[in-house]
Amino acid sequence: MKQNFFFYITVLFAVFAFSGAQAKDLSKPSGRVILTVTGNITHTNTNNGTAEFDRDMLLALGVLSKKTTTPWSEGVDEYQGPLLRSVMEVVGSKSKTLSVKALNDYAALMPVQDAYDYPVILAMDMNGEPMSVRNKGPLFILYPFSDMPSLNNEVIHNRSVWQIKSINVE
Repeated sequence: MKQNFFFYITVLFAVFAFSGAQAKDLSKPSGRVILTVTGNITHTNTNNGTAEFDRDMLLALGVLSKKTTTPWSEGVDEYQGPLLRSVMEVVGSKSKTLSVKALNDYAALMPVQDAYDYPVILAMDMNGEPMSVRNKGPLFILYPFSDMPSLNNEVIHNRSVWQIKSINVE
């Protein structure tokens, strides 16, 4: 009887462990890839060890709306997108620094801790419309400037990369 009990407990444990591992697997993008995450990550969806995301995959991480001003626009705009920390969690980020790279190859270093200390979003939409390349899209690292005026400084401005194409977890 004890042997059967331990056998069932072992099987049950294995099923839960396998289910947990499966839950962290990333699906492959079905649409146009708008973000590639590379570097020190544990969850990938390509043969070359990267994580690629299309718009729907990023939306599936949950969307936060944030009304804020920015140093690069006039007035208050409403931005929507997933929290940067959600992206870092889903890829299994294992480092303390991100190198965020734009379409024009501008790159900025950013501490991963910023994503946990502040509600930094990876903005995809502005005022209900997808952000075009002309309007800082497809992705824009957005800090809560209106909610936290202390973030309105040159260091944070430099980390607020727009037209993002990739993030390298260093």
